Amino acid sequence: MADAGVQIATAADLAEIIRIHRETWRLAYAQLLPQEILDTLDTEEAWSLAVQQEAVLRATEGEWTVGFAVASKAPDDEVAKADGTLPEDAETTALISVLVEPRWGRRGHGTRLVAEAAKRLKESGATRGIAWVPEADEASRNFYERIGWTGDGTVRTLDAGGRPLREIRVSGPLTVRLAS
Repeated sequence: MADAGVQIATAADLAEIIRIHRETWRLAYAQLLPQEILDTLDTEEAWSLAVQQEAVLRATEGEWTVGFAVASKAPDDEVAKADGTLPEDAETTALISVLVEPRWGRRGHGTRLVAEAAKRLKESGATRGIAWVPEADEASRNFYERIGWTGDGTVRTLDAGGRPLREIRVSGPLTVRLAS
């Protein structure tokens, strides 16, 4: 494998991050989401704000951007228990979302992204991470399970253009070990 790494994304990375997001979701979620939802994924404005806040990391292999992670403090509505109450560690819980383009999968990029995000989040006081995963997305659920994150019993159903999308919340420690 060529040199692989993880860096903080910059404005120069926006176009490639948006492309990876759109193309990967169109491929992975074509059976879960209506085409009109896939056609209107996050705007450049939303991504630009996340990049400005240094909340986006990008994975590289050689000269290629191959994936990204978005990581920040979890908003209260994302970390709340099923009954709406906040857990004791709500203030120190982080929300992480990872996406690696399928053709670059199974090469450690996702784990490197989570490991770097976890390191940065811990440095800012976070103690635990959460992520939301479509229940039908077995590959993502397996990825989080391999890094030690499991379903915490919380589910939500989103309205995806008139089609329900059930997601499970996975949770785990911000200690991710890279394979040697």
